[in-house]
Amino acid sequence: MGSGHDTVAAELARRARAAGKEAYVVDVLAMLPYGLGDGLRGFYQTVVRHCPWVYAGIYDLFLRPGPGARPGGTPLARLAGGRLTRLVRETRADVVVPVFHLAAQLTGHLRARGVLRAPSAVVLVDFAVHRQWLHPGNDLHLCLTDEAAGEVRRALGRPAEATGPVVAPGFFRAGPGVDRWLRRFERCGGGRPAVLLSAGAWGAGADLEGTARLLAGHGFLPVVLCGRNERLRRALAAVPGVLTPGWVTDMPDLLHACAALVDNAAGQTAVQALAASLPVVGYRPLPGHGAEGVRRMAALGVSEHAPDEAGLLRSLRSLTAVGAERERRTAAGRALFREDALSRVVRASAAGGAP
Repeated sequence: MGSGHDTVAAELARRARAAGKEAYVVDVLAMLPYGLGDGLRGFYQTVVRHCPWVYAGIYDLFLRPGPGARPGGTPLARLAGGRLTRLVRETRADVVVPVFHLAAQLTGHLRARGVLRAPSAVVLVDFAVHRQWLHPGNDLHLCLTDEAAGEVRRALGRPAEATGPVVAPGFFRAGPGVDRWLRRFERCGGGRPAVLLSAGAWGAGADLEGTARLLAGHGFLPVVLCGRNERLRRALAAVPGVLTPGWVTDMPDLLHACAALVDNAAGQTAVQALAASLPVVGYRPLPGHGAEGVRRMAALGVSEHAPDEAGLLRSLRSLTAVGAERERRTAAGRALFREDALSRVVRASAAGGAP
């Protein structure tokens, strides 16, 4: 529903086309009839921005892992079944690759019924595996970590492997725009370490202004990404010592120019930072899978989870300084990137979905 799933889909499609294959990117929400997809996206955006406790309740009811019968997303996903099967038939697709949990429910349902003939390989983009990613009809799950792959195998008895995050190659190396960002930081911050605060494409987060003021008051230059939330950007731009660059089109260079990332979602920005060897600190995470993901990242040792303001400052002072702690964290993050998920998808397709 945010841009992270779109980013993963676009990168997989780019890799496929670069390898001489055809690739089609489709939004499963756009396949839902009666405007349900737009309504669902709008509702989710509203609750995450303005009443996150509502989403916390939804997560507990529908998504949180655990035993016992609970409502699922399959009945909603089934409404897009006809459109997906027609598209697969028209494009003669060899494999379908869900990168969003509702799409995984749809392909799993169609595969289990024998309606979808092409194998389905789910690319699971979350550190925390919630139940809506899981449907036994899917042929293969490709996960961020060994732990996530193990959870999938135990829950479904189906093949699951750890390939690591899907990130564009530009994030792994510094580009020519890094110096431009560094000069801008010097002008705005006078040598203070630049700490990136990400609020995602929708500009959602808990007390971002308070966090920015805290960092600015303790020797850091907060660089706040407000996504497309222009109201939030204007509010933060008025805070002394805070930089709000607006919508950024050169994220790889920005990440390489910063000293650390303060993250609240354990999503695509976090794994892009790991690719760029940028230390990540989880702080005031979004409810539901955001909070679960932040905790899981910290437990894996690829980031830190700051429980309060003092913990955030301690983590940033340690990780923005050149030394063994920073090197250890960044090396652990880079080690997540193991195998090209597209290559594994292609092998699954050639085998008819078998591992």
